[in-house]
Amino acid sequence: QVQLVESGGGLVQPGGSLRLSCVASGFTFSSYPMNWYRQAAGKERDLVASISTAGVRTNYADSVKGRFTISRDNAKNTVYLQMNDLKPEDTAVYYCNARRSRTQDYWGQGTQVTVSS
Repeated sequence: QVQLVESGGGLVQPGGSLRLSCVASGFTFSSYPMNWYRQAAGKERDLVASISTAGVRTNYADSVKGRFTISRDNAKNTVYLQMNDLKPEDTAVYYCNARRSRTQDYWGQGTQVTVSS
């Protein structure tokens, strides 16, 4: 049974930091590129960051470049999203995604991040 379980969300003040984690099970984690998406209330789900299978290549949405860092530990079946200098517009539900093909496309349940003073 495939599972992606996110954690680490919460309420943080502007300028603060959070680290999200996503633990995977039920598939060969090391063979899947991993992604973090987010969905703000009333908006579409957007790609935030991606990382290749070995963690060599990463990509970021322009809105988070220089502030967010995606990383992975294949020995722990875990992908991370370090978020620094958080802004109110970063408020959203953050989702972990593993995608290797159209049919090999798995999602976590999401974790809420709220940036507010």
